[in-house]
Amino acid sequence: MFFLSKLLPLFVYPVGMSCLLMALGLVWIWKHPKRATWAIALSLFILFSTSNPLVSDKLVGTLEQQYLPPNPVPTADAIVVLGGATAPQVAPRPWVEVLEAGDRVLYGARLYNQGRAPKIIFSGGRVTWRGGSGSSEASDMKEIVLTMNVPATDILTEDKSLNTRQNAVNVKRILEAQSINSVLLVTSAIHMPRAAAIFRKLNIDIIPAPTDYLVPADNQNHSLEGRILSLLPDANATFNFTKAMKEYVGFVIYRLRGWT
Repeated sequence: MFFLSKLLPLFVYPVGMSCLLMALGLVWIWKHPKRATWAIALSLFILFSTSNPLVSDKLVGTLEQQYLPPNPVPTADAIVVLGGATAPQVAPRPWVEVLEAGDRVLYGARLYNQGRAPKIIFSGGRVTWRGGSGSSEASDMKEIVLTMNVPATDILTEDKSLNTRQNAVNVKRILEAQSINSVLLVTSAIHMPRAAAIFRKLNIDIIPAPTDYLVPADNQNHSLEGRILSLLPDANATFNFTKAMKEYVGFVIYRLRGWT
């Protein structure tokens, strides 16, 4: 089921859907040329529109603007940092790799060093069939923050979860065992709406502390050059559009399963 949950949505996301439509177009091109033309035209429209930075930023913003960083950040009993921010130390990498969402780890350590909570919990396993050999994400994050003046005695790890629902379920067990009542929940801003809904469904007292914003509040291209580029296809825009779409698809699936 976990594998299917990763496989099937690929054909709904822009690149997968476009490839599927173009493949159908090639199959139909001789016997059904009109149908083939529509399939190929639709695939091009999907690629062009989802790779447009203006369209992508707008979709991402609908998620990221739901939760803004609290100012000031209140105190809590612990900080919970969700995985998805690191790659393991496997050759030829000299150390743990920090990915795009690595802001989660850095921000969690910063909140700890600011005295916002006395404990920090890292949650995240490792999917072995997706290049996941090596240590868990939770262990990787712990290794990083140990270099940022966070003592090992104040770090707890949960290294079995493979999705956000499992993050919440497994973290809840830790909270109950440690008599921890309130937590600062740290994850990427685009992921926070789904993560917050899942944790609250389990009656976990969370204070959302989002980070890793892909689209800043003032993201307007005021120069002529910037405006021209914002109208042209951009691979990074497709990546961000897909991330946002993944959150909406995930939210629907989780809602149907009663997890949010």
